[in-house]
Amino acid sequence: MFRRREPVPFAFLAEADRFRSNVTPPPRRRASFGEMAGRGLLGLTIVAGLIGALVLGMPALSTPSDTPAQQSQASQGH
Repeated sequence: MFRRREPVPFAFLAEADRFRSNVTPPPRRRASFGEMAGRGLLGLTIVAGLIGALVLGMPALSTPSDTPAQQSQASQGH
C-alpha cells in the first residue's frame, strides 16, 4: 500500500516534504492610496496606449474602397 522512498544522500531533503512550520507569516501590508492610484494610472496609460495605437494603425490596415484601382501605363499598352 505505501511505498518506501529511496534513500537520499541528504537527510534534510527527505524530511523537507514532511516539515510544517508553526510560525505564521505576518499579515500583508495594505497598499496605500498613492500606490493604488499609481497602479490604476499605470493601467489606464497602458490601455490608452494600446487603443491609440489601434486607432492610428487602422487607416494603414484598411484598403481604400472608394478610389479606383490604379494601373500602370505598361498594363495599358502605352
